[in-house]
Amino acid sequence: MADTAKNEQGEQGQQGGESLVTVIVALVANALIALAKSIVAVITGSASMVAEAAHSWADSGNEIFLLIAERRAGKPRDASHPFGYGREAYVWSMFAAFGLFGAGAVVSVWHGITALGHEEPETSYFWAYAVLAIAFVLEGASFFQASRQTRAEARRRGLHPLRFVANTSNPTLRAVFAEDAAALVGLVIAGLGIFLHQVTGNAVFDAIGSILVGLLLGVVAIFLIGRNRDFLVGQSVRPELWRQAYDDLQGSGEVERVTFLHLEFVGPGRVFLVAAVDLTGDDSETTVANRLAALGHRIEQHELVELAMITLSKTDAPTLEPDGPAPARLAGR
Repeated sequence: MADTAKNEQGEQGQQGGESLVTVIVALVANALIALAKSIVAVITGSASMVAEAAHSWADSGNEIFLLIAERRAGKPRDASHPFGYGREAYVWSMFAAFGLFGAGAVVSVWHGITALGHEEPETSYFWAYAVLAIAFVLEGASFFQASRQTRAEARRRGLHPLRFVANTSNPTLRAVFAEDAAALVGLVIAGLGIFLHQVTGNAVFDAIGSILVGLLLGVVAIFLIGRNRDFLVGQSVRPELWRQAYDDLQGSGEVERVTFLHLEFVGPGRVFLVAAVDLTGDDSETTVANRLAALGHRIEQHELVELAMITLSKTDAPTLEPDGPAPARLAGR
């Protein structure tokens, strides 16, 4: 696992610190935007603006969950949590996604539907456009920070940024990136709904804008919930990292053959490694046990590995072929 693991190691501390900055930037931006949108929603009575205010308040609350995720997931493992606390990140990110769905998507759709049958009074739209413009700038700044981190990490792994966002083990970065992207699209939808209401005098466009914003948030929330669920139930690593682990074991000088190898994430950038191997030589049972323990301890020196469990292969177990079908099944996406 040498080269890929070293790259992951060197970036892990930077990722944690930069992810924290990304979340804080998003929290400050969303709190300011939510306050401004709420004031203007009261002034204008716009359904789209109410939806946008609900969206921003939901995002602000979500960033608090993500800050908790960053803090709790970084705790070292102990006797009660032998795999560490890394999966806390997915639990709290799941709470944030549910918050986005409930406080953002459901409220926006419900308000838009109720507004369909009610004519909104004519009002000055200056403040609505002004706050949307300011919100776009602030959301853009937050999205720039999230996308900058995303592009840098995707480039290091040779992945497209969107593929990296979908597959990264860092749930806070994925959440901020997805929520900020949805916020920018939502602002455009809300602005268009308000504009069409203004030029036609028909409030239905404003209400439809609110519903569309809610549906957009619902799609993003469901995506985030699904990805957090995947990691909570045991997401396996990328094929290239699986192959690096295999090559590291096979080329260690201690291992004659590998019959089983599985790596799954137990937190952001942290994996649990399980392997079954035949050791070289014909040592006694005690010596073999000590060699297996030493091999597992050496693997755990990589910052990427939270825990490694190495066992002896069954005598009739077939040798694992890295280019055959088994790695594809084990490695997942």
